[in-house]
Amino acid sequence: MDISTREDIEAPIAFVFADLSDFAGFEKTALRRGAEVARTDTLVAPGRGMQWRATFPFRGKPRRMVLTLEDYAPPGRMRFDIEANNLTGELTVDLVELSRRQTRMTVKVKLKPLSLTARVFVQSLRLAKTRITDRMHSRVALHAADIAERYRQSPAAAR
Repeated sequence: MDISTREDIEAPIAFVFADLSDFAGFEKTALRRGAEVARTDTLVAPGRGMQWRATFPFRGKPRRMVLTLEDYAPPGRMRFDIEANNLTGELTVDLVELSRRQTRMTVKVKLKPLSLTARVFVQSLRLAKTRITDRMHSRVALHAADIAERYRQSPAAAR
């Protein structure tokens, strides 16, 4: 199952990529939302091989996920591999510079079931794909607006 959305951000591509590379900030956000997140790699700087283990409630059950950063190409691309409860997948974030101060962000999620139970789960997601895509789009749009606001408040925006 594939889901994708895109959003234009009023900020330069380097600023957007740097904001999306704030993995510690994403960890804190996940913790505030009730997930347990632990980074399992030993890398000092962001890059290929970063890995997190997360446990979070979904549909009344605790779900476990391992997220691995497989492609880290500043300033345009990040790709994560996902392993979770008989599912594998990819989360890809692509950035394209539209102008000096505008960036297009495309977010894609691909899920592949590994068992019959996971197949049934993915099929239920397919039935609700429109609603799930709308929720994903609104989350991405909200995050894009936050990035644009942080850029407007940054000293770099005054230049």
